[in-house]
Amino acid sequence: MNRDRFKAILSNFNKLKIAVVGDIMLDDYLIGTVERVSPEAPVPVVLVKKEKFVLGGAGNVVNNLSALGVKTYCYGIVGDDTDGEKLLRSMKKIGVETSGIIKSEERPTIVKRRILGGNQQLLRIDWEDPTNIDDLLEEAILDSISKNIESIDAIILSDYNKGVLTPRLSKEIIKLARKNNKIITVDPKPSNIKNYVGASSMTPNKKEAFLCLKNSEKLDINEIGIDVREMLKLDNLLITRSEEGVSLYDDKGITNIPTFAKEVFDVTGAGDTVISVYTLAKAAGATWEEAAKIANTAAGIVVGKIGTSTATKEEIIDFYNDIYGEEVK
Repeated sequence: MNRDRFKAILSNFNKLKIAVVGDIMLDDYLIGTVERVSPEAPVPVVLVKKEKFVLGGAGNVVNNLSALGVKTYCYGIVGDDTDGEKLLRSMKKIGVETSGIIKSEERPTIVKRRILGGNQQLLRIDWEDPTNIDDLLEEAILDSISKNIESIDAIILSDYNKGVLTPRLSKEIIKLARKNNKIITVDPKPSNIKNYVGASSMTPNKKEAFLCLKNSEKLDINEIGIDVREMLKLDNLLITRSEEGVSLYDDKGITNIPTFAKEVFDVTGAGDTVISVYTLAKAAGATWEEAAKIANTAAGIVVGKIGTSTATKEEIIDFYNDIYGEEVK
């Protein structure tokens, strides 16, 4: 991919509209210091110095897209609670269209609260209802997507197995996308693999790919990739393989793209970055192979940051220059 081609793809990012459907969460960090043990029980006492809220789950996919200047539509469920309001405010602050997010009085906003003493995580507290959403919520989400489908360039299904992407809803969204010639990609949970038949592409990591098939221990990763793609009738499949890079399985065969990272500090959220940039680059005019290379470059940036992070266009350009020796401006 030469310099002009790369520039042309990235310059199209802010012209696009991408929909994200899935399990949106709020990551809450209580950060403090520990200087003593509680007299009530043998546990550390954390003196909280600050609290930080970050979009998590499918919300991190939204955050990645927003950081790249994309108009993003988000569809999912939050509770009718203060955490839901915090989540919605966080999304609106970065320009996300939130009219597709439904408040439910029956389900809490998914929150993962982490208590940190210094740089060490001491405890995590989760609020969630992982049961499947009911028919009325399914219909409301599907109706909202249907109203915007003509203006949307691509759809990402971000499945954290927390009940939003039910079998019916997943299949209906894929059907709707295909009918309207829209790209639809999936960041999967292997337990829900049969829900994704007919999607454009899917981006499991290596462990998830093996869990997609029975008796997978008898196969190597390339056999897994070929079989999963065929089973789900995907246009292609992208498997992320950590330090081994990414592998693309399509009609041309197998393309292995080596990993690039200046230094690995934290792989948290790297999968969200991959599916965000992979889908976005394809919608911006890249081939799937070019999209995989750009997504792999972005992933190499975020693993060099602490915590759930994003990559900007400027960072992608700079890192691409470092990797391939092309001076892209």
